[in-house]
This record gives sequence, structure tokens and C-alpha cells, in this order.
Amino acid sequence: MKTLSPLRFKNSEQVDFVRTLRKRVDAYFKENQISKTGGLPIKLKAVFMLLLYTVPYFLLIFGVIEQLWLMWVMTFVMGLAMAGIGLSVMHDANHGSFSRKKWLNKIAGFSINFLGGNVNNWKAQHNILHHSFTNIDGYDEDIEPAGVLRFSPNASKKKIHRYQHLFAWFLYGLMTVSWTFKKDFVDVSRYKKMGLLKQLRTDYNKELWLIIATRVIYFIYMLVVPFLLLEVSWWQLLIGFFTVHFVAGFTLAIIFQLAHVMEDTDFPMPKDGDIENQWAVHQLNTTLNFANRNKVLTWLIGGLNFQVEHHLFPNISHIHYPKIAPIVRKTALEFSLPYHSKATFFKALASHGRMLYQLGR
Repeated sequence: MKTLSPLRFKNSEQVDFVRTLRKRVDAYFKENQISKTGGLPIKLKAVFMLLLYTVPYFLLIFGVIEQLWLMWVMTFVMGLAMAGIGLSVMHDANHGSFSRKKWLNKIAGFSINFLGGNVNNWKAQHNILHHSFTNIDGYDEDIEPAGVLRFSPNASKKKIHRYQHLFAWFLYGLMTVSWTFKKDFVDVSRYKKMGLLKQLRTDYNKELWLIIATRVIYFIYMLVVPFLLLEVSWWQLLIGFFTVHFVAGFTLAIIFQLAHVMEDTDFPMPKDGDIENQWAVHQLNTTLNFANRNKVLTWLIGGLNFQVEHHLFPNISHIHYPKIAPIVRKTALEFSLPYHSKATFFKALASHGRMLYQLGR
């Protein structure tokens, strides 16, 4: 069983930065008299993403589209929408920033269970492990993929890693397939032993049965119903199913990897249980923004190209990141702290590719 030793983020010289940043960001919301949650804009986006996922599905199920190539296009759109729901709706909701109403956050966050995942497994890996211990080997499971990939210079290296800059992109597309068929069933047991389910106020039996029940519903509407109603062969149906997952998995993986597994970001290791930075400064060192001027991309991916702001203020909706980013950048520079950023998506993508190459060698 994997156990996590306690870590302490400590650096008394950085306390003033943390206090100043929080004071300035709080002042922005107070002066403008706005809530830190998403409000109407994120609810409209949720409706859009839901329709983008369900409309192609029902067009297929009711036989409106019969040409095979158009049917495949619809599965591609569903994959993008699946990623969009995860990035723009589920993500905020499970951080408690989708709405002021807790029940609405729970409903929006639970959407992951009807997309082939499980909400509390996601919270354990993302909210607890990733956000608390960003880029720390042995703690942050986002940089601990299957053995064929190496995301940290502190991880052990294998011969196959030499070629990961070539094959990693394909494996990214298998991410949600892994969640759906294997990972959730393995993780629920691991997180029980690690005490994370207790931390989330749930238990193993509840989570296991929830995974099984919602996974059955998922397979019924994604595989059984189409098989019964569509005039396609079983292998064509599977191509469509895996297209949805591959597009979603690739999109999700790329967005999150460009924020952390980069040439500019740090991968610190604790010394005697200590990280030599305040937690907020640790986030600045280990996180990177990209394409912050691209409003369309920002809208589509739930503002997660403003990853620095998200890691510093996960309880604030992504709707507000473009506005608070100048505050964060200015404050970081005033205190001579890093603010990692790439001007465009493709510059960030190239940097990630180079990082994969370097880690393989």
C-alpha cells in the first residue's frame, strides 16, 4: 500500500507575498461586488456543452444521420463535448466554484459518472493529491502515469522512455478509456487504503457500488442502445465508441500536461519532509499558463490555460481567471517570483514535446 508522509511547505520570507496576493484578489471581488463562483455565464456554458454531447447522440440514435462518415463525425463532436463538460463544468463544480448552491455543485460534479468516470476518485487524485502536492514525485499522481511514460526527472527511467516523445500522444488518447474500464476499479481500493475516501467522507462499499451502477448505465446508453437501434456492425460501433473516448482523452491530457510537464516548471523533492517554499510559491514554480490572449480557447477549455490562477485559487470559478491574472502576475513580479507563461498553445505544445524528449534521455 502506498502511504504519503506528511509534507510541510515553509518559507517565512514568502509570507508577505501570500498575504498581499490574497488581499488584492479578495479586494477585486469586493470592489466589483461579484461572486467568486461562475454565475450565469458558466451555467449557460454547461447547457451548451451538454447539448453538444447529447444532440449528436440523439441524431444518431433516432436515425437522422445515416451516412457512416457523418456518424463518425458525430462521435468526434461527442468526444470534444465530453472533454468540454469535464473542463468547463465538472471541474469547477468539484472545486465548489460552479455555483453558490452546494447541491448544484454536486449535480454538476456528478456528471463525470455518466461520462465513464467517478466523482470521488477524481476528487482524490485531482483535488487532494494533485493540487496539494503539484509536481512532487511520489505524491502527485498526475505525474505518475503507467510505466511507459516518464513525467518527472525524479522518476526512474526505462529504456522505453527514450521514445516517449513519439508515442506519448497516442497514449494520451487512451486516458478516459483507462478510467472507464480499469482505473476507477483499481483506484477506489487504493484510495481506501490511503485514507482518501475517509477524507472525502465516503467509504469503499458506497463508491464501488456507485461506480458499478453508473458504469452499467453508461454502457447501456453508449453501447447497448446504439447496438439495438443503429444499422451498423459491432466493430463500427466500437470504432465510434473509442473515437469518443480517444478525442476526449487526448484533449484532456494535452490541456493538463501543458500546465505542468514543461521545460520551465520545477519538480521539487522534499528534504526531511519540507518543501522550501510556501504552498502558493510552490504553485508558481510548478505551474504554467498558455495562450492567455486566446479568448476562444479560454472559453472552450474552461479557463485552464490560466492554470497558475487556478492552482492558487481553486475555489474561484474559471470565469474570473482572465481578470485576476494581471493581479497575480504583477504581485509575483513585485516579489521577484516566477510567473511561467507561453504566449500560444502551439509554443506550449512544442515545449511539452521537448520536455518529453529530455525526460526520455
